[in-house]
Amino acid sequence: MRRCTTVISSDLRSKHEQMKESPFLFLRGTFYRWAQQWSSICSDLCDAPEVLAVGDLHVNSFGTWRDVEGRLCWGVDDFDEAFRLPYTNDLVRLAASMKIVIDAEGLSIKVKAGCDAILEGYVRSLKAGGRPLVLAEREQKLGKLGIDSFKPPTDFWDKLNQLPPVRQELAPDVRRALEKTLPDPQMKYKVVRRQAGLGSLGQQRFVAIGEWRGGYVAREAKAVLPSACVWVRGAVGRGQSNYEDAISSAVRSPDPFQVIQGSWLIRRLSPDSNPIDIQTLPKHSDEQMILQAMGAEAANVHLGTKGQATRVLKDLSKRKANWLRDSANHMAAAVEKDWKRYKKC
Repeated sequence: MRRCTTVISSDLRSKHEQMKESPFLFLRGTFYRWAQQWSSICSDLCDAPEVLAVGDLHVNSFGTWRDVEGRLCWGVDDFDEAFRLPYTNDLVRLAASMKIVIDAEGLSIKVKAGCDAILEGYVRSLKAGGRPLVLAEREQKLGKLGIDSFKPPTDFWDKLNQLPPVRQELAPDVRRALEKTLPDPQMKYKVVRRQAGLGSLGQQRFVAIGEWRGGYVAREAKAVLPSACVWVRGAVGRGQSNYEDAISSAVRSPDPFQVIQGSWLIRRLSPDSNPIDIQTLPKHSDEQMILQAMGAEAANVHLGTKGQATRVLKDLSKRKANWLRDSANHMAAAVEKDWKRYKKC
């Protein structure tokens, strides 16, 4: 990471402290370790057809955004680790994260039922050619999770305005990237430093915030890095991120404010563009339906790799009935073993 960008050491220390709190937070903060262990623990899955995968997929990899029509959409909201991988990687990581959360009593569904739901949504979406998940009309049940269960925080702008200001002059490429996506490049704004996420803690983040036509607007610039898979393969270098390819090829109604500008990921920050923590869902929520939607969204991403859907479906038909549950259990056990050792450090 240090070979590719400037590292914020205080954020990195915070990341490592959070990773000690639970196996799930450890999983989220250590995709590089998953990438190391995947080929040995799941060697029987490595010959599966490759797709441009999310890589770091887990049950908290999903969120909401507004599309160009202002509609609230739901789907994968983090492609930092996007890489060409066997399709099985995303499904096993999603299921393993679910298993870890179930063990922590964050979900009530059984592991087998959860794996079946993920696969059902995935296969159905592949066969249908995918479908953007817009939280209205045909997605009314899922829509309630994005609208009713996640009320926009009333103190969003207050908290953003209270973040520590950036004292030093921004590098020209960051300033240009931010100003290019503001509604008026001449508008007055201040730049603050934001700490967010877990896997990307340590990477530089700058937020431009200002008033425009009666309200606040904000854009965040985050340093883009190669996937940890590049590091595992011994080919670390600059400009090797697949983020832009992943968001542009997936079957979705995209966020028009999420773009790559040079070596920076630019995002619009707003109260209704949020990651969703599955463990904060109401207890009466339909967990099976949510996991089916996650499987369907994984397929939406994989369908961006043209010509692979037929090969993936053929490969799935040859897999044993419980392959996903068994592989998820093995990877979850490896994560928890690592976490217990790490917690003692």
